[in-house]
Amino acid sequence: MTEQTQYGFYLDTTKCTGCKACHVSCKDRQGEVIRKGNDSVEQGVPQIEGVNWRRVYEYGGGTWSTNGDGSFEQSVFTYYASIGCNHCNEPVCVKACPTGAMHKRREDGLVHVATDLCIGCSSCAKACPYDAPQLDTQRKVMTKCDGCFDRLAEGKLPICVGSCPLRALDFDTMDNLREKYGNGDGHIAPLPSESITSPNLIIKANKHGGRQGEILNYAEV
Repeated sequence: MTEQTQYGFYLDTTKCTGCKACHVSCKDRQGEVIRKGNDSVEQGVPQIEGVNWRRVYEYGGGTWSTNGDGSFEQSVFTYYASIGCNHCNEPVCVKACPTGAMHKRREDGLVHVATDLCIGCSSCAKACPYDAPQLDTQRKVMTKCDGCFDRLAEGKLPICVGSCPLRALDFDTMDNLREKYGNGDGHIAPLPSESITSPNLIIKANKHGGRQGEILNYAEV
């Protein structure tokens, strides 16, 4: 039996500057896909405000303190993490979907939404620890990162990868990614434990990756 091909992402958090080029290019591309696939959507950007298929988290922490001589000491840090769907080996969104709309493709391991089966119940969104499924309130269906499968068929990289000016993102089969980057450093905050869904995501950790902090840009993600 032939082993299934599985695609995934690589993220280098030592390079990501939080510029959000990946976020913007992803939204532009998804908007174009929606326009082409739905005649009821008017020309121009569809009404997908608040829907973000790729989000850039700013995570930081640390403190400032004063010394007796009037000088300051600080331990402040911050880093960024660009996160979309990780096309997990054990996708809880698929398990939570009552209609089979959320499914994992056999040919490439990418997790997709069959919009003709979706009832917009948001069960997948509630289950996903990465907040990948996003409800399109205009069409009342779930949407998510689809791995730019149309670009993949043309031999191109996903739009988020191609738009990253620092080359902090990469996308390939997991075998090829592991050959290039190894197994990575494991998940770092603010991501949940890998044991929940077995995500296809390899991360190179920022030097501050093990420090305690918080998400600093909740309004954006």
